[in-house]
Amino acid sequence: MTDSVTLRLFRILTLPLLLIFTACSSTTEISEKKPAKYELTFPLGLDSESAIIPKYNPLTEEKIKLGKKLYFETKLSLDESISCASCHIPDKGFADPSQFSVGVGGKKGGRQAPPVFNRIFTLKQFWDGRAASLEEQALGPVQNPVEMAMPDIDTVIKRLLGDSDYKALFQSAFPPAGDITADHIAKSIASFERTILAGNSPFDHFQMGHTDAMSESAQRGYEIFKNEKKGNCETCHVGFNFSDENYYNIGVGMQAKNPDLGRHAIQELEGYQGAFKTPTLRQITETAPYMHDGSQKTLEEVITFYDKGGHANKWLNPKIKPLKLTKQEKHDLLEFLKALTGEISWYGKEKSSKMVSLKN
Repeated sequence: MTDSVTLRLFRILTLPLLLIFTACSSTTEISEKKPAKYELTFPLGLDSESAIIPKYNPLTEEKIKLGKKLYFETKLSLDESISCASCHIPDKGFADPSQFSVGVGGKKGGRQAPPVFNRIFTLKQFWDGRAASLEEQALGPVQNPVEMAMPDIDTVIKRLLGDSDYKALFQSAFPPAGDITADHIAKSIASFERTILAGNSPFDHFQMGHTDAMSESAQRGYEIFKNEKKGNCETCHVGFNFSDENYYNIGVGMQAKNPDLGRHAIQELEGYQGAFKTPTLRQITETAPYMHDGSQKTLEEVITFYDKGGHANKWLNPKIKPLKLTKQEKHDLLEFLKALTGEISWYGKEKSSKMVSLKN
């Protein structure tokens, strides 16, 4: 056999093996591609050191991208009419201007939808803290009969499996298998929600030494806010996010025949009856109506409610007492609260020039 014939025969025999090897190498390269770590940025005024990013769910570009798509996905609801964004609306401060959000079939619950931003700074979620993490919170509304009303998470997974776009996104976010599971859905939505941040307000600039960032009225209001003998607001609305994330009975809704007992239904301790989580005051002008039941339509109403000492009931927190503010003091306090509205940034819309980076 000549050398040229031998060479041709070798090429014929080895070409299929070469193609198989190349295909396997390419597949391995794709499946073993690691998701990119995401560098989260924080608007002015927020404490990046207080961010809670669990080790079991580190932020990655791919997970956040998938989570954002899921956040706006109506396939997560029974009749494909409701998404997370239907009740936590981006251009409404990631809250809902309605007293009670409308779920599948026009059903309504008894609590106002809280804003989603700055949830990265706390573990327990919902007004009563029943979810121990953002991951746990993410799947709650999906299976709630008065919200998205899905019968079970398997039905959700089946829908997503029928969408080729989701198959590709889950593959990128959770290699090598890319399984569409309840755990992966929850981790993705939670990852996106951790990017929703509110800060860079006039108050934050005032704190940086820009004294003209707040009006004189707002500055007086800030003093009332801090003063234990005046507003005494800082006893609960404390820290950079203006919330101690604790639960208090301030009298809201307690005049009802069968009042919502809030935290007491989760943690049956005396004093937690009718207690709800202290909400953040950031973006407060964008997140009306107020209180867990949306009963206060304006900030003026909220100030009047606190000035009167809430609503008397058996479990009223001792911190809630009549304030006896003057008309001018009420006005000044209102102006300060307005100064807590800045801007909201999230994945794909990080618009602030005053940011602090955090490498995950």
